[in-house]
Amino acid sequence: MLPAAERAALDQDQARLKEDLLRAHAQLFGHRYLMDAIVPGGVAKNLPPAAGEALAERLARIEREVATLKSIYDEHAGAQDRFIMTGQVTPELAERMGLTGLAARASGIARDLRVDYPIPPYQQLDPRAASHTRGDVAARVAVRFDEVFESMRLVQALVRQLPPGEFRAPVAAAPAAARGLGWIEGWRGDVFVALETGANGTISRCHCHDPSWQNWPALEHAVIGNIVPDFPLINKSFNLNYAGHDL
Repeated sequence: MLPAAERAALDQDQARLKEDLLRAHAQLFGHRYLMDAIVPGGVAKNLPPAAGEALAERLARIEREVATLKSIYDEHAGAQDRFIMTGQVTPELAERMGLTGLAARASGIARDLRVDYPIPPYQQLDPRAASHTRGDVAARVAVRFDEVFESMRLVQALVRQLPPGEFRAPVAAAPAAARGLGWIEGWRGDVFVALETGANGTISRCHCHDPSWQNWPALEHAVIGNIVPDFPLINKSFNLNYAGHDL
């Protein structure tokens, strides 16, 4: 593994890059974690062209630093030795357990709703699904790096072709007992939402199927045959949410 001082420096770099992006979110959209940014009929706040260009430039700077971090990881033999073949989930097991998202793509299950069922704006952006076949910690790290770069590419492409005009259209109130379903690729995997409306525009029922809930059972299999000190490494490579509904 990396020496303690070097590992601490990398952790600080990652935290700094995350904080830089969170501050950009707060400045441009009013919330560090983009909560309440998407609303019925559009988005809550407009992003002027100049702000979009500033966001694209900031992402380009972050991309260069992430590439440096990746090169450090790729060239460190100790880290590679620790990650490769640790916490493996085979493609056969992943298929049987219905693994989804990052963990599935790292185990040879090349499914991504943005690619398999493209809707606007993904139809115009041709998203590229990252994948691997080994299903170990190293594979999940590789897929995550690929997805970070692809996410930045998609955001940069979107902000540079934002259409003019209104950013939020009026939406009529839904009638009582109406039902709706939503299915979209989240950063941990596909998220499914079922909703039913109540009287006076209220929500009477809502169920969110979270990818963490679906992937937790696979972690139990991934740790089998590994040494106890490897458990935190395997656990964090899945990066699941303990609360369940982390939308």
